Amino acid sequence: MRFRPGLETPPMRRRRTPAGLVEAEPGPAHHIEFDGRPVPALPGQSIAAALWADGVLAWRTTRVGGTPRGAFCGIGSCFDCLATVDGRPNQRTCLLPAEPGTTVTTQEGHGRADLAV
Repeated sequence: MRFRPGLETPPMRRRRTPAGLVEAEPGPAHHIEFDGRPVPALPGQSIAAALWADGVLAWRTTRVGGTPRGAFCGIGSCFDCLATVDGRPNQRTCLLPAEPGTTVTTQEGHGRADLAV
């Protein structure tokens, strides 16, 4: 009997995950630093993904109004995920790998505290 949407119940399937489909086994976790505290990260994970997984939802504020922002699109198009990474402001955390020893700090406003605007 073939499954047709809306007419029959789909056959039972075992739970599938993206990692399971490619038979991936992530290496051991390491840590990055966020605002002075350690955040666990897995090999291949972006900084934004590591922060999300640790429950951090915002890591910058807007120039006007100081509204908190974090990752929005996750593909580097929107610039909401900007942070200061290893001392460099305005880095898109959704595109940067969370490598061991990476230091991330919350970015306030335009990220150029040393410049008069």
